[in-house]
Amino acid sequence: MRRIIAAATTALVTLSPAFAQAPKAEPPKAAPKIEVVKAAKPTRAPTDANMIIRESQNSVKESLDKLATAAEAKGAKVVARVDHAKGAAAVGATMKPSEVLILGNAKLGTPPMLANPRMGLDLPLKVLAYEDAAGKVWLVYPKPSSLQARYKLKAKDQAANFKAIADALDGLTTAAATK
Repeated sequence: MRRIIAAATTALVTLSPAFAQAPKAEPPKAAPKIEVVKAAKPTRAPTDANMIIRESQNSVKESLDKLATAAEAKGAKVVARVDHAKGAAAVGATMKPSEVLILGNAKLGTPPMLANPRMGLDLPLKVLAYEDAAGKVWLVYPKPSSLQARYKLKAKDQAANFKAIADALDGLTTAAATK
């Protein structure tokens, strides 16, 4: 067995002097590049059973500007605005316009959180505005009825409150989506 190993080693060294030399150091690798995958162009409005999805006639920025103005006029508070495209640019990626507006209304949001404090994971509410591959702008937010079901808030106790939340969001996003 030793003879076979010795013969194999001699053959390798004889056939390729590179095996006998120390390996060359590889140059340092460049930082990985972020690859942006373009989504296919949608042929119809996106759907999701737990979300309200509305097409906007305005740009992402204009849609959320209008939404913020309408929300504040109705007594809601704009908590934050997150620009996902700007964040993507900070890491060298290109992203179509995409922003989230976080807004709340303590009068409407407090009763569900009193009934189930975990509701605070979804409150204050968020509305996403994004531009798709075809250049259409969409406003998206969770259906209040889906939140009510997720947190097991009895319809009898919370029905009026969740209807008020749904009506408010419908009115605000309708205003934001129209010219």
